[in-house]
Amino acid sequence: MDRDFIIQIISENFKNLRRESHYTQDKMAEIVGVSKKTIIQIEKGRGLADWTTCIAICAIFRESDILHKIFGGDPLEVIEITVQDVNIRPQEKTMGGHIMWKNITEYKGFKLQRNVISKHFRILDEENYRLISTFNEDVAHEMWQDIQKTI
Repeated sequence: MDRDFIIQIISENFKNLRRESHYTQDKMAEIVGVSKKTIIQIEKGRGLADWTTCIAICAIFRESDILHKIFGGDPLEVIEITVQDVNIRPQEKTMGGHIMWKNITEYKGFKLQRNVISKHFRILDEENYRLISTFNEDVAHEMWQDIQKTI
């Protein structure tokens, strides 16, 4: 995924996201920090949300069923690794990837997984805390090898 793709899919789903939260166009404009005219343009397909608006949408509607289906999980995780390429820091506890994740390999309770929708990789520790996330398969496998050496 890249910024252009994220902008496109957020823009295409803007109206559904607004409706999912039961917001009027006025309320959505206030929450996101854009004009009602901008909301109308995006919803009618006459314009796209800008990158900042997409980040705001992903943050504000982080628990949205629509966003979770689009991104295969946490939308902010996808935003973070789109911007940073690799996210290497302990994160929140996950549910272990029972739905949107395919286990590539496991070692002593640690898991290397790939998201079935967004195709990004992550490594979970033995308690299912996310250690890293990346779209770069080579980096994921390098980090996996490093983890295997240290545990």
